[in-house]
Amino acid sequence: MTTLTTLPAANPFASRAPIGFGAMNLERLLHTGNRAAAVDLVRQAVDLGVDHVDTAPFYAAGAVDQVLRDAIPATADVLVVTKVGAVLDEGALRPAQRPEDLRASVEAALTGLGRDRIDVVNLRRLDTPHGIRATGDQVVPLDDQLAALIDLRERGAIGSIGISGVTTDGVRRALSAGIVCVQNAYNLLARADEEQVALCETSGLAWVPYFPLGGAAGRMASVVEHPVVREVADEVGATPAQVGLAWLSGHSPVTRLIPGTADAAHLRSNTAAAQVVLSSAARQRLDALAS
Repeated sequence: MTTLTTLPAANPFASRAPIGFGAMNLERLLHTGNRAAAVDLVRQAVDLGVDHVDTAPFYAAGAVDQVLRDAIPATADVLVVTKVGAVLDEGALRPAQRPEDLRASVEAALTGLGRDRIDVVNLRRLDTPHGIRATGDQVVPLDDQLAALIDLRERGAIGSIGISGVTTDGVRRALSAGIVCVQNAYNLLARADEEQVALCETSGLAWVPYFPLGGAAGRMASVVEHPVVREVADEVGATPAQVGLAWLSGHSPVTRLIPGTADAAHLRSNTAAAQVVLSSAARQRLDALAS
């Protein structure tokens, strides 16, 4: 198989900017009663050229989706990507993996976003160690879940299907469903899923890493605190976060990033990471940090 140098035109991520926006951190503004600031931040993102946004109906119990509904003009060319497979229940996230759960989550997303069709829906499988795990009747065969999403795609409720929180074998099994992207935890310091990156390249899928800068409430090493990252940042006149994002963006041509923030200055900095140029020597030093 030949490694692609870009995504095929049929992939909805093909024409998208390398850096989008992850909406989860808007919860921080909503929890402090600052909804207007959340709406303004999304509008600033669109003005900065952000053209793909990642969300979920369980972010702030649907309130984040409502912010996106009010902030993104109907005429804006912004790819909206959501995820299903979990729900917020009395303030805690719990699995929602059964086909009927997936359908209900898609309906909730359609309502919250105020749309008749969602561009991309990621099936959040719970097969990886980052997050909640499925037990009991929430352990559902992947084929049954994909069948439910394929039906929704055929009915026009969703445009494309992606997969998240999944093993490499799960990605391979999902290829027959015509998936367009894979979303897993991955960054400069945590590259256990390197095989998945290569699989995305050969299969024409977008690779959308979450936790792109690590941290994750102490569960992953922080990219921005690593001394080599900070040294490179000083050398190129960028922030450590920009170096981490620039490395990811340049590591594979099929990468599309979704860093999140609740701060306008960080938003501008994240978006500007697409212009950070890392020399071959700098990349070699960063490549050597692989775990």
